[in-house]
Amino acid sequence: MEALETQDCWRLLRSVTVGRLAVWVDDHPDIFPVNYKVDHGTLVFRTAEGTKLQAATGDTPVAVEADGVDPDTGVAWSVVIKGQAAPVRNPDELLDTVGLLLFPWQSGKKEHFVRITPDTITGRRFKVVPPLTWWTPLDDATRSGLE
Repeated sequence: MEALETQDCWRLLRSVTVGRLAVWVDDHPDIFPVNYKVDHGTLVFRTAEGTKLQAATGDTPVAVEADGVDPDTGVAWSVVIKGQAAPVRNPDELLDTVGLLLFPWQSGKKEHFVRITPDTITGRRFKVVPPLTWWTPLDDATRSGLE
């Protein structure tokens, strides 16, 4: 496993457009898929009114995780940003954000833009190993039961 430098994390985040947004809702964590764009050291996504918007823009920090794998090399990566999310309200900033061409996957009214400003960004890269090389304590138990 290789820990990634910050600039590598941002480059990888730019290479995909979908991640998972982790938020705190009432008394439990929740995760939502979001399509996003990187914008000047932040992530921006669009959403409609609802649980995701309320939870993301509350007082509790959020996290976004994105990942990918190169099928030719078998090298995978994962990047996590943690920080505060806030609605984009400033008219000039809103116009700039609209220019990101951030199109939701689902139809419907998604007029809220949310910007996540990270406090931390971490990433790692690793080689995916073939499933036959995985080992768990259950492997021996299963084998013993069949012999």
